[in-house]
Amino acid sequence: MRKRLEEEHTVLNGMSQQDFKPAVVQLILDGKTEEALDLLAKTYKVRTPRLKVGLPKGRKVTAYGCYSVQDETISVLNSDVLANPFVILHEFYHHLRSRCVDKMHRGTEKGADKFAIEFIQAYQVQALKGFFGNQ
Repeated sequence: MRKRLEEEHTVLNGMSQQDFKPAVVQLILDGKTEEALDLLAKTYKVRTPRLKVGLPKGRKVTAYGCYSVQDETISVLNSDVLANPFVILHEFYHHLRSRCVDKMHRGTEKGADKFAIEFIQAYQVQALKGFFGNQ
């Protein structure tokens, strides 16, 4: 399903799919996490999840983030995690999967990890191209 969604969105706001993933990661690294979530939500045609600092009661302190289906909220351990692309993208995957199905928490941790890693790898490839292209 995700592949189909990505193929449908080869261009967004004048940005190619090749540039989309690195741009999302860069926004998160720059502390513009809400802007990154807006861009993701527009691309995948879902509502933008809420973002909250502080994990819900009962969550393990060892978790950096979690997604609540009931209030469509990504909660992060502390403000430092807001700039962590892996955590934000991992939790957005849970938002995406729950919204696409039936408002149940769907998708595996493995799938969420893969989703986040794909974005980060695209960012790394673009960064390397820029670094070696300028020499």
